Amino acid sequence: MRAAQVIQTTGPDGVEVREVPDATPGRGEVLVRVHSVGVAFPDLLLSQGLYQLRPEPPFTLGIDVAGTVEALGADVEQFRVGQRVAAVAPYGGAAELAAISEEAVFPLPDVLSYDEGAALPMNYLTAQFALVERAGLRPGEVVLVHGAAGGVGTATIQVAKGLGATVIAVVSTPEKAAVARAAGADETVLVEGFRERVGALTSGRGVDVVMDVVGGDLFTDSLRLLAPLGRLLVVGFAAGQGIPEVKVNRLLLNNIDVRGVGWGGFAMVRPGYMHQQWRSLLPMIESGLVKPPVGATYKLDEMPQALRDLQGRSAVGKLVLRVD
Repeated sequence: MRAAQVIQTTGPDGVEVREVPDATPGRGEVLVRVHSVGVAFPDLLLSQGLYQLRPEPPFTLGIDVAGTVEALGADVEQFRVGQRVAAVAPYGGAAELAAISEEAVFPLPDVLSYDEGAALPMNYLTAQFALVERAGLRPGEVVLVHGAAGGVGTATIQVAKGLGATVIAVVSTPEKAAVARAAGADETVLVEGFRERVGALTSGRGVDVVMDVVGGDLFTDSLRLLAPLGRLLVVGFAAGQGIPEVKVNRLLLNNIDVRGVGWGGFAMVRPGYMHQQWRSLLPMIESGLVKPPVGATYKLDEMPQALRDLQGRSAVGKLVLRVD
């Protein structure tokens, strides 16, 4: 089978598509015939040797996939051969076949394409975990989303709307503002001067939750925008400007929180948890509230270019590789 592999951890230039032995399912695994692969920021970090997981090269990239069930390992009872599925893995999905734990495979509703299915798992399960488990989001609250035109950003917009929140999207260009509005954002603001604009939109009250996948220079102004009892969710540091520091007196004086969001480390060690999350998303999918925006699409051979586009922050929505 063909697979997009990291040969050297030198970034996109160290990624090649090669012939490797076919994957086979072990006990408790589902063998997926992959149609589409979502390209995620952790794929880029894995290619650079900068992710918390550091497999030895050569290894196959690919975290989010969608396709059909090719075969079932022993003790798998929830799926059938030929069924449409989406799945998530630490890595290994960017290939014609992928063997993935049953815990991380989900039925893909017919209302979504394979490309949309590959845009779902990591981003939307992260958003659901962040907003429900970490933020305790309540209907009527206001959520501010940084990096709102990206994969996690658009997922957060849609899940927050599904949970009854008002969403303000922060983006870097008018073109990205259009993507955020199409995803369901109630308001969009450009990152330049966002604090003042959001303050005006909320009549000085601020927001209840900030979803921050960017970090860097935006962090302090985001803290200042939190309303009393507000929560800032630290999801990542896409700005690449180092890890911000918190002056804890600000938390005390304003009764606000900074909360870490590490979905993978939490969800992947709790049997049944990801399936519970998926079930909570299904009504939003069936109603059309959750419909992942797919950005550019690529062939499997173009994985290096997809990673470069992700690295250059030119991507909007989810980048997807088409395997077949």
